[in-house]
Amino acid sequence: MNMQVAAHVKDIVVIGGSQGALDVLRTLLGALPPDFPAAILIVIHSGPSSPGYLAAILGRYSALPVAYACEGEKIEHGRVYVAPADKHLEIIAPGLVHLDNGPKVRYSRPAADRLFTTAAEVFGPRVVGLILSGGDCDGTQGANAVAAAGGMCLVQEPQDAVVPSMPISVIQRDHPDAIIKTDDMAMALMKAVNGTPA
Repeated sequence: MNMQVAAHVKDIVVIGGSQGALDVLRTLLGALPPDFPAAILIVIHSGPSSPGYLAAILGRYSALPVAYACEGEKIEHGRVYVAPADKHLEIIAPGLVHLDNGPKVRYSRPAADRLFTTAAEVFGPRVVGLILSGGDCDGTQGANAVAAAGGMCLVQEPQDAVVPSMPISVIQRDHPDAIIKTDDMAMALMKAVNGTPA
């Protein structure tokens, strides 16, 4: 699908989370329609010994195709890209996947900060960032980058999160466009990519 679209269109969704995020993602992806008009890229903290089932697990709940991201592949609407274990998932111009072995960020590889920051660099205001349940403060720098580039920042309601540290960190250091409960996330993303307020 042609990714050369008007700057005001938001068609790149980047999601970051850690402990407690898997259940949220199952609910979210299960509620999105098969014609969702955006690409979704997901970073969930995982170590080098992760068994590699995350994409398959999420795929059982999603009407969209879910797969681990592959080096150099083109990012397309209507697909879900999951960061492989122990690799930073990044975006490089003109809209390609790059898997990086670089240093851990906030003790994590993959790190939400790397995905969000590179998405903002390449796609600017077309990006919608969503920070889910998880420990520490990964995602805060990336959320700031998305906001600075004119994108939209959404955060899971901390009281709704198993581990609220990541959402709280973003709320304290950024001004997210919306703070959302799990059951409302799919609708919020649909509104975001369709150009209506969350």
